Amino acid sequence: MVHFTCDLCGKDMTTSGDGRYVVKMEAYPGFDPNEIKEDDLDDDPMEAVSQLLQRDESLSSEDVAKTQTKGFRFDLCSTCHHKFVRDPLGKETLHQFDFSKN
Repeated sequence: MVHFTCDLCGKDMTTSGDGRYVVKMEAYPGFDPNEIKEDDLDDDPMEAVSQLLQRDESLSSEDVAKTQTKGFRFDLCSTCHHKFVRDPLGKETLHQFDFSKN
């Protein structure tokens, strides 16, 4: 039997009978389309690929990790799903804490 637990609150969803929601997110480096210039369109694409490959060989594993796509997958119970849909970045949660300035 497959066992499902809410990745946010830890609730066992296998026996509860509640719905299970799957949230998938993907993080990747963005680019500025304004950075593409007319000269870029005239360049030889095969030469550009060759230069990229040579540059990538000299990158450290940390630099490569920064440029790769990272995917996330979470199983959520119905309560946590409702909270996530209302505030996907958790901004409301951050404002709930009121720390004193001592």
